Amino acid sequence: MATITSTGLGSGLDVESIVSKLVSIEKQPITALQTRTDTIKTQISAYGKIQSAFSAMRDAASKLTTPASWAALTATSSDASMATVTASTGSGAGSYAVSVTNLAAAQSLSSQAYTSTAAVGAGSLTIELGQWSADNSTFTGKGGTSPVSVTIGASDTLSTVRDKINSSGAGVLASVVTDASGSRLVIRSKDTGVENGFRITAADADGNNGDATGLSALAYDPTASVASLTRNVAAANANLTINGLDISSATNSIESAVDGLSINLLKKGDLTVTVGQDKDAVKKVVTDFVTAYNSLMTMLRDNTKYDESSKSAGALQGDSTAVSLQAQLRNITSSGSTLGGSFARLADIGLNIGSNGLITVDNSKLTSAMGHISDVKQLFMGVDNTNADNSGIAQRWRKFADQVLSVDGSITTRTSGLQSRVTANTKRSDEMTDRAAAYEKRVRAQYTALDTQMAKLNDMSSYVSKITSMLSSSS
Repeated sequence: MATITSTGLGSGLDVESIVSKLVSIEKQPITALQTRTDTIKTQISAYGKIQSAFSAMRDAASKLTTPASWAALTATSSDASMATVTASTGSGAGSYAVSVTNLAAAQSLSSQAYTSTAAVGAGSLTIELGQWSADNSTFTGKGGTSPVSVTIGASDTLSTVRDKINSSGAGVLASVVTDASGSRLVIRSKDTGVENGFRITAADADGNNGDATGLSALAYDPTASVASLTRNVAAANANLTINGLDISSATNSIESAVDGLSINLLKKGDLTVTVGQDKDAVKKVVTDFVTAYNSLMTMLRDNTKYDESSKSAGALQGDSTAVSLQAQLRNITSSGSTLGGSFARLADIGLNIGSNGLITVDNSKLTSAMGHISDVKQLFMGVDNTNADNSGIAQRWRKFADQVLSVDGSITTRTSGLQSRVTANTKRSDEMTDRAAAYEKRVRAQYTALDTQMAKLNDMSSYVSKITSMLSSSS
């Protein structure tokens, strides 16, 4: 009897093709289920993006309900070459007359000229911060500081001395300036102000500490017989008046004379500083919200619309939750409030709502509305304790977004529902896949058995034919 080595050889049937087609039919529901699952996953992804856009809109609306956003101030100087100014929360609106008598300065000393390779002498230099009297007859050390000693070697040049002073932490800065006469050591206070002056005493290795030779040439003490370094600039405070009030400052940055107002002095003279509400900053908060709102509405519209020209639908077309969110947002935006004084609706300040639900900004009208900024503020952030629907529009935007984004909000609830469907579909798909595999095994076994039986019958038929042929030939 012939041995069957491949299904179908015994019977001549295309068993593999038959089994493959039968199993394919069995798996069609699985394919359809996977397609539905992919659609649900696309919806979940769309809701994730909408949730992010809602969060951005909520943050933008929150800024419109924050008092600090409406308290932004700006300061201008009548002469920016004399002083620059900035205002922060706490400064009062108004004008300030500023008269600068002199600027704060750092004490600066210079040495005699040396060649770049000349040794300056050995010993040590002691640097002490403090304040000189008006006639330089007395020196008072600065509280909280101690004299710093710098050791100078016999071969040290000006550049070596400079580096040692700068690394000593003595509160002064040294540099070497070279001109046609040679190189000079220049030493100045690190900080401005009369209390940051300094004196330098020398302990000269040659034993002559007051002869202006050797290391003594780098000393400075006007109370001694010889002040070897030359004082080019005396330490000084800035002196000015603000609205007639005398101000003295160790620096040229005046920070605390007027609450919230910073004045950076650049030169002497008179100027006027004007502090007023920063309307541009308020406008930016408003327009930033419009951008975030339009982005959210565009995302909702694109995901729920049906495009007739392309015959394609958005991922959430017909989704009741998404459609409801869109409708509620439009309702809040189109409503008004009586708290805004002369402004009852967004259109009154130049924020116009189009038929597509997006807001367009009439810049000139919005700028004009900034002239009544308290009314604009109330339109957005006013609170009506008796009728929440009459509160400022930004208050309602933010409240609505908080509800939508909460753990039991509509987006979370809808997304959880969709995810449950994905989980159920995945489980069902696995079950159907197992059932299809069992079906394939069963059908294959049946056709294999059929193939075997037909092979036996074919062999028997062949045997009978041979016997019949032999009998016929013998007769």
